[in-house]
Amino acid sequence: MEKLIKSALKKGNAIIGYRRCIKFLKLNSAKMVIVADNAPENLKKEIEHVCKLSNLKLKVFKGSSKELGIICGKPFPITTIVIK
Repeated sequence: MEKLIKSALKKGNAIIGYRRCIKFLKLNSAKMVIVADNAPENLKKEIEHVCKLSNLKLKVFKGSSKELGIICGKPFPITTIVIK
């Protein structure tokens, strides 16, 4: 999953951040949504709901949001990524 995230970021096919991801999912179509394992339950439930409505794959990243941020090359935690 790490390679998938890095290649999507390199190509510019990824959206980072919960709010931006929710906006994008409501307006556009995507291939996959990745959520950090330690994301708050209310965020996970809302993203699950949007994914079910859009018929999207939801993958849970087996690591913390800090680890997901490090993979993305950011100095802050990331809970949600959308792959376009």
